[in-house]
Amino acid sequence: MLISRRLFSVLGLCAAAAFLLPGAAHAKIVDTEAAMTELVIGKEDAPVEVIEYASLSCPACEYFHANIYPVIKTEYIETGKVKFIFRDFPTNSAGLAAAMIARCAGPERHEGMVDIFFDTQKQWGRSENPLQALGMVARMAGLGPGDVDQCVRNSSLMNAIQDKARKANEEMGVKATPTLFVNGEMVEHAMELEKMKAAIDKALKGN
Repeated sequence: MLISRRLFSVLGLCAAAAFLLPGAAHAKIVDTEAAMTELVIGKEDAPVEVIEYASLSCPACEYFHANIYPVIKTEYIETGKVKFIFRDFPTNSAGLAAAMIARCAGPERHEGMVDIFFDTQKQWGRSENPLQALGMVARMAGLGPGDVDQCVRNSSLMNAIQDKARKANEEMGVKATPTLFVNGEMVEHAMELEKMKAAIDKALKGN
């Protein structure tokens, strides 16, 4: 789960021209404090809180976000019933790099970056050079190769993400991804839509 910074000692990024897309707006990366802003989707005062621990490189997490999350978002988040919190629990170096880049894009673009990385997971996750492929995807958010390089070399951001993942493992029993909690209770079989909805409905009745 916890990735050594030694894995980032050889980044192997291509020349800047390889990443440039015509007309792409350039946006600077944010500092570590801003990057670690909690990703919260939905009304802050929603009666039910759902927390997901996920790795952007995890195929099961990609399945959840493609098949389960859209229903939860439509039926519960957008109707003000659920506040959804996404937390990183990287399971390999590529997942950690993706989490760092998504956060470096800044709080306003974090949700969109998570969506983009899940949507393109099969491409960058299977690449011989995942970091290079992630950098190409990051161009969609206006992050250039220099930004990506600077981001993944940010040891304070790397440590902050891994410290939170370690805390989730030690204090909440998170061992795999995705792991979901509804009002503090871990959901069994969260990959089954009806089980996930049942857990939320039960929490709604208790409020």
